[in-house]
Amino acid sequence: MTNRIVPVFVPHLGCPNDCVFCDQRRISGSASPATAETVRAAIEDANRVLTPDAAAELAFYGGSFTAIPRREQDELLAAASPFIAPNQTVNATRGLRVSTRPDFMTRDTAERLKQCGVATIELGAQSMRSEVLTLSKRGHTPEDVRNAARAVRSAGLNLVLQMMTGLPGDTPEGALRTANELLDLQPSAVRVYPTVIVRGTELERMWRRGAYREHTVEDAVALGATLIELFERAGVPIIRFGLNATESLAGDVAGGAYHPALGELAQSRVYLRRARELLRGNYGCATVKLGVAVNRVSIMSGQGRRNARALEREFGIHRLQVSAADVKNGEIVILNIEK
Repeated sequence: MTNRIVPVFVPHLGCPNDCVFCDQRRISGSASPATAETVRAAIEDANRVLTPDAAAELAFYGGSFTAIPRREQDELLAAASPFIAPNQTVNATRGLRVSTRPDFMTRDTAERLKQCGVATIELGAQSMRSEVLTLSKRGHTPEDVRNAARAVRSAGLNLVLQMMTGLPGDTPEGALRTANELLDLQPSAVRVYPTVIVRGTELERMWRRGAYREHTVEDAVALGATLIELFERAGVPIIRFGLNATESLAGDVAGGAYHPALGELAQSRVYLRRARELLRGNYGCATVKLGVAVNRVSIMSGQGRRNARALEREFGIHRLQVSAADVKNGEIVILNIEK
């Protein structure tokens, strides 16, 4: 799943209800629904930077694609068809991707999308707990998610599942149960979106009257680190952690787990936990040098050396250093210890 993504946003287009947390215009940064002309413009922009054989997908995000009237779906897919190289299947280097609701996905729908060049379908599961879905006004059930996932996989398409943490009525334990149930559906990848309180939504009103407890950045980072390790052990990549930071969204955030580098913070927490295990029993050292993959040095050190300082305090280390080493991403080794 290393395709480059060319996004086309269809904010709230086709969605049959308003979830308590949702304002797709603010989240996507796009106020107008996508049109055939929008799609053609996105393809032109992409072709300026992509080589003809580049692995890429044009993705319809931000709405409920399969809930759009069939005629409008066909228009958007037809406009996107030039993006797919001639005489290639959906498993080739170019394809289409759609994001939609579980209750608007059947086997027939998945087969139709496949014939139109769709390679990947993302389902907004959000939670596998009925009470959480009800309180969030999602309008679908966990069984809808299971049925939709089976339909996508039966059609031979890539399945990506989206989950949210910190929704009304949810708990860290509940989020872990959701993650395990999503893994049972055998997705190709997942996205994790900690809940952000967007101005003007019902969730903001619930929060201000005390009916909803904010899912803070710290809450999201601590739980996210656990989820990262869970999905990593299962061999399922998290292709996005946290909302994509945009200027328009930043100005509309009232609270919740919003940070422009939320995924990096969660990954950094994973490294902190692993470093603690590695250093167990090594107290009162003068210096310790840890080695990680070259592209993980800053993540191990933490923003502003936060992880390094925490380990120095906890283990009584005078100076902890982090250097590049010939190890895999996620691995940490002790390069040197001076007592």
